[in-house]
Amino acid sequence: MEIKIVSLQIPEGCNLILGQTHFIKTVEDLHEIMVGSSGEVKFGLAFCEASGQRLIRVSGNDPELETTAVTNAQNIASGHSFIIMLKNAFPINFLNSIKQCQEVCTIYCATANPVQVIIAETEQGRGILGVIDGYSPLGVESEENIQERKQILRRFGYKL
Repeated sequence: MEIKIVSLQIPEGCNLILGQTHFIKTVEDLHEIMVGSSGEVKFGLAFCEASGQRLIRVSGNDPELETTAVTNAQNIASGHSFIIMLKNAFPINFLNSIKQCQEVCTIYCATANPVQVIIAETEQGRGILGVIDGYSPLGVESEENIQERKQILRRFGYKL
């Protein structure tokens, strides 16, 4: 077994959701979840098929984000993984619906941070072992940091 690290491409102003699923139907179901949850979201999704033709299946409503999703999927190249690149919305608006999608097995991360995907490669193929999402902490928040955090949540409309 060989361990590899794949750094994902995340365009400015975008977020991503990376996960594991088990069926080709996922492509259409995830597309429906994205457009059904937000009329403003722009997204591209790519799904790495693990059997049959073993193609990268693609959908979305933004050609550039579809291209980025495909590039990331090609670099990950792990069967039954999916990646959604999105802008004009945050992953939090979609995660519960995606987790409830009957084909979805795991969500590895949902972020705008730099992401490294840790891949195991064998003679059979590749699998995602985990992710490195962003950077290590530099300290513990102060009272001022707490107030800033609360203001951010209210500015984004997540708290009253």
